[in-house]
Amino acid sequence: MYHHLGVPGRGMLIIIGGKFAMKKSAFLIAPALALGALALSTSPALAADSSTYQANLAAINGSNASGTVMITVNGDQATVTEKVSGLAATFGGNPYPHVQHIHIGAKGTCPDMSADTNKDGVISTTEGAPFYGGIGATLSTSGDTSPAAGTDLKVAGMGAAYTYQRTITLDAKTADSLKAGTAVVVVHGLDPATLSAAAQKEPSDLVPSLPLAATSPALCGTLTAMPAGAPGTGITTPAPAGPDMGLLAAGGGLVLAAGGAYAVRRRMSVKA
Repeated sequence: MYHHLGVPGRGMLIIIGGKFAMKKSAFLIAPALALGALALSTSPALAADSSTYQANLAAINGSNASGTVMITVNGDQATVTEKVSGLAATFGGNPYPHVQHIHIGAKGTCPDMSADTNKDGVISTTEGAPFYGGIGATLSTSGDTSPAAGTDLKVAGMGAAYTYQRTITLDAKTADSLKAGTAVVVVHGLDPATLSAAAQKEPSDLVPSLPLAATSPALCGTLTAMPAGAPGTGITTPAPAGPDMGLLAAGGGLVLAAGGAYAVRRRMSVKA
């Protein structure tokens, strides 16, 4: 035998066998489970195929220059941010054009003076090539970024100090070299006055119409992958247990809260 009894603010009571219990509380778990599922379904996805590489650019050939470069890769798109200072300032009365590249396909290192095989006191671009490799991408200020633009002075970085930022398309070989840790950024262009008398008279090994100083390396740095969450990368480190664990906990908490509410309702049952 049972009877229904409406209780203001508490829902429907069902009187069964001399006892009554809250009918409303029996349905608290369902919405809590739904909320937990919603929390899980809206979990933000981590960026796919995204990575960041950095290099400190150190002086070569006595340039006394310095710099930093960061490359953030998403798919085949790479955003390059570079800041350099202390380079040769002028060339022929104009701001010095510093051609710069991502070099690939060799040891992935920067050469020391042992690379100066002709002993003229300058590591030329070709003498450094066994260490850092050939051009994978040209860090030009506009237009072509392929190796074909490697010696185009019109799109080179200009002056003693500059900040460079551009998004470029990477080919497969350059992308693979970045992943393998063998990609190197090289900035070219020395002050001729810092070279030996013999070297000042030498033509460029790349563009014979230019002096050796114009295309010889001045800065070099090996690009290394930055761990997620490292300062300056803008990448957030996921929790060790996985990116959805916090939301799982939130969903579980809602279910536990619902269970607790149900238990309280049960304790509120009154014997007739």
